[in-house]
Amino acid sequence: MRSLFWCGAAQLHACTVTMSTSILSGLKPISVNTLLDKGALKPAFESLTLLSSYPLTPPSLLEHAHSLLLDFCTTEKALPQGQQLHARLLKSHVPAFLATKLVHMYGKCGSLSDALKVFGEITERSNFTWNAMMGAFVSSGKYLEAIELYREMRVDGVALDACTFPSVLKACGALGATRSGAEIHGVAVKCGYGEFVFVCNALISMYAKCGNLDGARMLFDGIMMEKEDAVSWNSIISAHVAEGKCLEALSLFRRMQEVGVESNTYTFVAALQGCEDPSFVKLGTEIHGAVLKSNHFVDVYVANALIAMYAKCGRMEDAVRVFEGMLCRDCVSWNTLLSGLVQNELYSDAVNYFRDMQGSGLKFDHVSVLNLIAASGRLGNLLKGKEVHAYVIRNGMDCNMQIGNTMIDMYAKCCCVKYMGHAFECMPKKDLISWTTVIAGYAQNECHLEAMNLFRMVQVEGMPVDPMMVGSVLQACGELKSKNFVREIHGYVLKRDLADTVLQNAIVNVYGEVGHIDYARRVFESIKSKDIVSWTSMITCCVHNGLPVEALELFYTLNQFKIHPDYIALISALSATASLSSLKKVKEIHGFLIRKGFFLEGPIASSLVDTYAHCGNVENSRKIFNSVKKRDLILWTSMINANGMHGCGRRAISLFEEMTDENVIPDHITFLALLYACSHSGLMDEGKRVFDIMKYEYKLEPWPEHYACMVDLLSRSNSLEEAHSFVRNMPIKPTSEVWCALLSASLIHSNKELRELAAKKLLQSDTENSGKYVLISNIFATDGRWNDVEEVRLRMKGNGTKKTPGCSWIEVENKIHTFMARDKSHPKSDDICLKLAQFTELLEIEGYRAQTKFVFHNVSGEEKMQILYRHSERLALGFGLLVTPNGSTIRITKNLRICDDCHTFFKIASKVSQRTLVVRDANRFHHFERGICSCGDFW
Repeated sequence: MRSLFWCGAAQLHACTVTMSTSILSGLKPISVNTLLDKGALKPAFESLTLLSSYPLTPPSLLEHAHSLLLDFCTTEKALPQGQQLHARLLKSHVPAFLATKLVHMYGKCGSLSDALKVFGEITERSNFTWNAMMGAFVSSGKYLEAIELYREMRVDGVALDACTFPSVLKACGALGATRSGAEIHGVAVKCGYGEFVFVCNALISMYAKCGNLDGARMLFDGIMMEKEDAVSWNSIISAHVAEGKCLEALSLFRRMQEVGVESNTYTFVAALQGCEDPSFVKLGTEIHGAVLKSNHFVDVYVANALIAMYAKCGRMEDAVRVFEGMLCRDCVSWNTLLSGLVQNELYSDAVNYFRDMQGSGLKFDHVSVLNLIAASGRLGNLLKGKEVHAYVIRNGMDCNMQIGNTMIDMYAKCCCVKYMGHAFECMPKKDLISWTTVIAGYAQNECHLEAMNLFRMVQVEGMPVDPMMVGSVLQACGELKSKNFVREIHGYVLKRDLADTVLQNAIVNVYGEVGHIDYARRVFESIKSKDIVSWTSMITCCVHNGLPVEALELFYTLNQFKIHPDYIALISALSATASLSSLKKVKEIHGFLIRKGFFLEGPIASSLVDTYAHCGNVENSRKIFNSVKKRDLILWTSMINANGMHGCGRRAISLFEEMTDENVIPDHITFLALLYACSHSGLMDEGKRVFDIMKYEYKLEPWPEHYACMVDLLSRSNSLEEAHSFVRNMPIKPTSEVWCALLSASLIHSNKELRELAAKKLLQSDTENSGKYVLISNIFATDGRWNDVEEVRLRMKGNGTKKTPGCSWIEVENKIHTFMARDKSHPKSDDICLKLAQFTELLEIEGYRAQTKFVFHNVSGEEKMQILYRHSERLALGFGLLVTPNGSTIRITKNLRICDDCHTFFKIASKVSQRTLVVRDANRFHHFERGICSCGDFW
């Protein structure tokens, strides 16, 4: 093109030399620099005006000058200047070849209507004219019209040339019209153009875009291997990349080098696009080396492809290095880097580069803005998000649907529901993604009813619904704990045939959350292709609904189906193991983790620490904790809680101090675990100090659970009046948990006045928890108020509230044996009762006396003794003494708090049996050894 411009300029200049001096002095001849610089079009037009005004200027020279300027306007897409030239030409007769150039110029500049108008006015159309109009259709994305024009050419008998085929073949490829493309291929061969290089390249591209990669490859191998044309190689390499055949594409790139065809910009770009997978990053690095050796490193297109390749492979340091080494950057360079930073979760770096882009003088386009919005949302930076929103409005981008959808997501991630709703309402057009995003935003920000209402609007308006939207609605249903809503959505899914595996997994999960375990099981069983998420959802359902045995059975079933558990499945299994206090099973899972090469860090490490602690082996918890190099807040909190539940309060405090020394910031859960540790160890002064640190040093407003824990701590430390004073001075209204703690303490310390007050407040509370009624009933029973006891029980029955029955279990030979209070269902029930009777006689010799005051039933003293003797934990102990070797540790788990009499019984039992007895109740662990309990009677 440059040589063409130079020839035209030379001819114009030669002409002007023969003109008179007066004309020559004012004429500005069109030079190479003028034609190549868009900013110098004005002087070029002035020269053309002078040339036109000279009466001796030959018409052919004027036509050639117009042709040169039209070519330049086409190349630079300078539509206004092209229209100006058109206006000049309209003053005289427009030659056919200039009219054809006008059609071509308008097509390339995106003004299809002007191209059609000029085409319609041409009376004598050559095949060049038809080709130009066909190219205009293709440039404007009107592929069907391009094919129709080609057919009209055939009908009118217009002679086809080689330039006809690339445009119509491109249209076929864009439409995926394989049949039409094959027909045109036949015509090209028949006309003798089948072996033209650029026609073959167009055919290869067409077949590839139509999904017929074999056809493209056959054409390349059969015809093109004799040619040393880089475009041919580029076409076939790009075709393989587009079809995801990256390895084959890179093999072709290597063959191209081997046969000595010189690579160009397009070659390197195509090859680098084939390396946009972490498994090919080494090859990408080799291509980078080849680029450095060539003269293409300064090419902005190649540099952009390098940035994209390194970003897709997660090598952002290399991507940044390429970007920083670029001498010239365009908008694509910045956007590619920014997209890579966002995709690799380097959101702060992305925001910093946005500032640099702004400072470079380049204007943000839609891609830039989308990346900035996404980065702001991931960072939770609401202020930056609002700034971008304002920029979008000022620059008229708020009508862009993709930007609007991303804006909704950003506000949702910044927990700004008000602005999210406003952004959604202000969108002029909304698609399925808009509705799905806003519903998900409401569901994730605990606006569950709003999510449900929007979903109803979607149904009313008859809009399509996809599984992702239903998944968000199911999340809202789960949080609302509404069984009816879940069943309705499930029915809707079945009716609309929307149930894929992902959605079925979500339905299983949400049924579990609302306590519909039978429905969850049915849906799980109906899933034809169960994946690991399906199994994990069902395992989690069982765990959350108090079915740990079933959860572990499902977990062990995975092996039968050759499904490998992931982190979430393993954590769910550990949770079930913790519920059962099964030390053997946690060791099995721990061994599995080591054998399979799982890294013991993050959630897995925290779960193991917690599970070992719940299974009574805090030493193993400490070993795992000490083996982790990078300890996060959850791991520290788990270890603090582990020590607390085993009565190691001072160790828990020491851990807290180590944690803060390592600059790990505690949260509400950490302080709750720490306060429980102090309470379980009777560390009143330390607990008060921890509470003050939480409030005044870390500025954390206590939850009701923290206040309840403080009341429990003060009460256990014989500071009942101080506990009452603490409740009176609470800045929030005392919850039922607070009154329960105070009521329990007043019962232990026999403070009748305080327990009357606490019982009254507890009855007035909103909660319908069974523990509340049981505690109040026990208070009345202590005072012999049996009529009031009966009234409380009737009230429980009227509210549908049931007392949780006492249950204990023990693991023997990899099997869980469960016992209920006064249970006789166990096969060895008679032997257990006999063993307990004999053992109790031995304890009585050591001074044990049944404390019948802790039996809150209106029965005789003898019956009360029999009730105590058949508590579930004693039955579990009797079974353990019966079937385990002498001297071995017996581990028992109880779902309720161990009673005072059983606590005394187990202390003496550990001395008489010369065994360590480990009992986990609802609150903590008790390690009974040689007549002493680890709790120090602070329980």
